[in-house]
Amino acid sequence: MAAITASMVAELRAKTDAPMMECKKALTEAEGDMARAEELLRVKLGNKASKAAARVTAEGIVAVCIDGNRGALIELNCETDFVAKNDDFLAFGNALARLVADRDPADVAALSALELDGATVDARRTELIGRIGENMSIRRFKRFAGDAALASYLHGTRIGVVVEYTGDATAAKDVAMHVAAMKPVALSAAEVPAALIESERSIATQKAAEDADKARAEGRPVQSPEIVAKRVEGSVQKYLKEVSLLNQAFVKNDKQSVEQMLKAAGTTVKGFTLYVVGEGIEKKSENFADEVAAQMAAARAG
Repeated sequence: MAAITASMVAELRAKTDAPMMECKKALTEAEGDMARAEELLRVKLGNKASKAAARVTAEGIVAVCIDGNRGALIELNCETDFVAKNDDFLAFGNALARLVADRDPADVAALSALELDGATVDARRTELIGRIGENMSIRRFKRFAGDAALASYLHGTRIGVVVEYTGDATAAKDVAMHVAAMKPVALSAAEVPAALIESERSIATQKAAEDADKARAEGRPVQSPEIVAKRVEGSVQKYLKEVSLLNQAFVKNDKQSVEQMLKAAGTTVKGFTLYVVGEGIEKKSENFADEVAAQMAAARAG
């Protein structure tokens, strides 16, 4: 059996907001598998166990550049939020977004090789690292070019959205703000990744099985397989409605869906891109006081 450490329990708690002991039990049952433990908590505690899953774990900025029907969205990472607020770091991110929009690099390596103010992007990055004293990296970007108009929204510098649309610019801007707030995973239910759907179906199935075990233990009737199947499918359909943009309740008027709002505005959204700084990146957790003490000790030794 895998050893369950305090740091593993703390990591799972940070991801799920579940009670400490429940995290330990889930990790024990999952034999240390973090993803499986998180799934077990969702089965037991419902959506409460995923509320903190979107918490940002790395620092940096999202920058956007829109020029007519051409544009770019980029994420630039650094080590601390102090650097994320640095004017030179912010300027570098904005310059990179402009470069992506103008030059259409194939990937991060191609972008790094482009010229920026008389040197390569990578050389400028290295120079900035030397000046600020903190590592930084270009994580990802997306370029937009075509017939669709572009609307963007930045929530500070940590969340960025670009919406591709035809129709009303105000409605498209509202959709960009909605995406930043509600974080849909796809434009429509049909476009939700199959892996996410199967994960939700698995969780619903396990939850139904636990309910059946509880009913048997309490001497209550157990639902038939047909009713259980309908419950599971109902859970999946509810999930699809919650995570697909067009089916979500519009944040400015929850009496109508985003799709209904767009139809009323004569607007069609062809696609959207959402970047959240640090999403999916694990950040090393450190005690700030210990870190400072270690730096002071190193300075004295030097």
